[in-house]
Amino acid sequence: MLLMAASVSLYPVGDAIAKHLTQQYPVMFVTWARYLFNFLIMVVFLGGPRVLRHYRTANPRLQIARGALALLSTMAFIAAIHTITLVDAYAVLFANPLIIVALSVPLLGERVGLHRWAAVLIGFLGVLVVLRPAGGFLAWGALFALFSAFSVALLNIATRVLSRTDEPVTILLYMATVGTVIATCYLPFVWVEPSWGEWGLLVLAGLVGGLGHLGSITAIRMAPLSAVAPFSYVQIITATLLGYLVFGELPDVWAALGMTIIIGAGLYVLHRERRARPNA
Repeated sequence: MLLMAASVSLYPVGDAIAKHLTQQYPVMFVTWARYLFNFLIMVVFLGGPRVLRHYRTANPRLQIARGALALLSTMAFIAAIHTITLVDAYAVLFANPLIIVALSVPLLGERVGLHRWAAVLIGFLGVLVVLRPAGGFLAWGALFALFSAFSVALLNIATRVLSRTDEPVTILLYMATVGTVIATCYLPFVWVEPSWGEWGLLVLAGLVGGLGHLGSITAIRMAPLSAVAPFSYVQIITATLLGYLVFGELPDVWAALGMTIIIGAGLYVLHRERRARPNA
């Protein structure tokens, strides 16, 4: 539980760095650097040349598709925080457990009871409270965040399928590799020469992202998912603090209310999931 809380708290650090850098550099360039250094950190962690053995997978097509979708999700989220606050973007992103429930019916053939459907509907009402389409807040940044939330939900569903045959490290390695390769293909069109200090920030963004992913995977392997998953919401605290300290951003009343509804609905879904599948 402590490891999960600490690991997910690193994500907003990388996102805050990305938000700062996108004021000067294209979103694709920042995304490329984040993936590259994340990939290099994984290679070092997995023993250099010995990393090749972790590429063995029973479903290479799904691994590659998942990696490409992860890149799109990252780009969308970085584009979102470029224009809206960290807290608002994270509030929308936290709808992904609810989206997973909705998509698990057609994609995984799972049965979802009335209680979880009710939680999904209430959670989406919370998303609408955050987005406030009638209040003029609904902009490209909010739509990018919503796209990222849907993408993360699809990523998690793909992870459920892949985890039946592949190790978590293999899934993470493919994500880092595919994202780095695709982003590198676009690099000549978005290349900008950063200063040494900004290179340091790019390396740091990749470092905290890689450590966050590895820590989360380790936490899930150490304890039941139902026990550690609720602690993923701790990152909203880090996002709020960084938003205020670095960018002078604070959630307004509507954002705070919407966040409370979304997180409450997500926690209820986790509770019902644990009761429905206690051995999962």
